[in-house]
Amino acid sequence: MRLILTGLLAVLPLCAAAADRPAPVSVERNVIYGMYSGTALLLDVYRPAKPNGFGVVFVAGSGFHSDPGYGTRPLKETQIELWGPPLTTAGYTVFAINHRAAPTFHFPAALEDVQRAIRYVRAHAGDYGIDPAHLGGLGGSSGGNLIGLAAVRATAGIADDPDAVNREPATLQAVVLRAAVTDLRNPTTAENANFIVSYMEAPPGTAAKGSYDAASPVTQVGANAPPALLIHGDADPLVPYQQSVAMEAALRSAGIPVRLVTVPGGVHGADFGAAGKVHPEWPNYYAETVAWFDKYLRAR
Repeated sequence: MRLILTGLLAVLPLCAAAADRPAPVSVERNVIYGMYSGTALLLDVYRPAKPNGFGVVFVAGSGFHSDPGYGTRPLKETQIELWGPPLTTAGYTVFAINHRAAPTFHFPAALEDVQRAIRYVRAHAGDYGIDPAHLGGLGGSSGGNLIGLAAVRATAGIADDPDAVNREPATLQAVVLRAAVTDLRNPTTAENANFIVSYMEAPPGTAAKGSYDAASPVTQVGANAPPALLIHGDADPLVPYQQSVAMEAALRSAGIPVRLVTVPGGVHGADFGAAGKVHPEWPNYYAETVAWFDKYLRAR
């Protein structure tokens, strides 16, 4: 039986500029998907008005960090207002998650949490009315790193684990990565380096080389990686556009279906710096995201 921290089921309208008049969704908040040292790991479930039977795990970007102060807005409630409505309008059930983060926690804690969330969603697929064999992942920036890393690692279930959730595989069958940090080994700006070093607990170099390789999705692409849609602004000053170019090349070399959508002049951020302004020259990256999941999750 699923544990829900609040025990409440709220029905809320989810609105955003990303979609015109999105249908109301029900939001099940603070579902406990795991525990760490007595602390609950939480996710929110966004159930569409007309579900299509498929689910997407969503991880917001945060620079691998979260303010440890009491009452801080949780990661699971950030950026979902932009990226959730296009998916729920298309019928996808979306699972937005919290994860452990720096400065309190360090690699690989966040990755382990994302993998646990994937296992949890798959284990409870029947409760949510979704297909456990076809699960998608969506993440931006550091969230794109974590979703991408879980996807390329494609970790199998732990067959003899006493927890039924851990017996499920932490695999994804299609992913969308927005401005993802695919390579942590060569930070290009001081700001970028500060986030990464705090998260990794050591600067890149000989002593930490193995950890930096292990935390970089681009180094681990193989035959088990799922189809990936990469979306990146070519004027991104924090996570260089080249990171997605390199990831595209690695996936293509491994024979994995991949597509890179370029946002011309787009900078770093959940909306590529649009700030509510219309950019007719930009691709419709929300529609591209839905189309990718339709192709690789629904059309199986």
